[in-house]
Amino acid sequence: MESYFYRSGRAPRVACIGGGTGLSVMLRGLKHRTPNITAIVAVTDDGGGSGVLRDELGMLPPGDIRNCILALSNIEPTMEKLIDYRFTSGSLAGQSFGNLLLAAMNGISESFDKAVARMGEVLAITGRVLPVTNADVRLLAEFEDGGVVIGESKIAQAKRERNCRIRRIRLVPEPVSALPESIRAIEEADIIVIGPGSLYTSLIPNLLVGGIAEAIERSRALKIYVANIMTQPGETEGYTLSDHIFQLFAHSSARLFDTCIVNSQPAPPEILMRYALEGAYEIELDLERVRALGVRVVEAFVADHRSGLVRHHPDRLAEQIMRIYAER
Repeated sequence: MESYFYRSGRAPRVACIGGGTGLSVMLRGLKHRTPNITAIVAVTDDGGGSGVLRDELGMLPPGDIRNCILALSNIEPTMEKLIDYRFTSGSLAGQSFGNLLLAAMNGISESFDKAVARMGEVLAITGRVLPVTNADVRLLAEFEDGGVVIGESKIAQAKRERNCRIRRIRLVPEPVSALPESIRAIEEADIIVIGPGSLYTSLIPNLLVGGIAEAIERSRALKIYVANIMTQPGETEGYTLSDHIFQLFAHSSARLFDTCIVNSQPAPPEILMRYALEGAYEIELDLERVRALGVRVVEAFVADHRSGLVRHHPDRLAEQIMRIYAER
């Protein structure tokens, strides 16, 4: 595993912006290539175990934060299994031990970001994890037919019922101020990576927090968008690559990034058939339209099919990011 910063003697500072599974997968690869990682994570989730803790304890959702901390952690395998363990019965059924640990940290800390920092210290993480904001915010989705729904967990079902695209995502209440450390991490970064992750519920919510998109636009860092490999039912059915990029720009700035990494090799047919049953397909790479938006496309084999799912491969993706940085 080649490490560009070991070879050059300088560790690039990387700010990774997103949420969900995609961000944590990428972090697992990046932590072997630079210790200077800041993960800036969306806090609009209101479903599952995170939603329960949010409603009952009044805390921000811990799930995506927990996944990123675990991805950057340097702990024994048993401890990792413990943090990831989900209770299977009783009132805690479906709840993650890591979520409960973060909830306890929140209880003894003056703010949510301080709780996240303390959990990072306990788990000896490489780099740091920051909530994009400490504010209690929800997602509001406006659909092309004029309909509106509030709550991240309700968006996919509402979209299926309305059978039309999402026109715009907003935060409620507005305006929302970013965590100052999140802005500072972007300003100091050598590389800014947006994605991979759910377009409307992991990526765009970060860009709507006051100061985040503006800080990215001002930055002279290498700015990369890691495109999803598959469309996502309930969010991006029928979306091409340029559709994804257009929505990111429309919700922030046309100067958000100028480089995009896309996967170059399709998944095995049997895997794609299973995805098709769920209404998910490989994203069409309409490269001419992407270039017309001012974005350079880097095609590389960054996928991982070993689990029977289509995911990004942590090391292939991290290596590609560092290669682009080294060439620059």
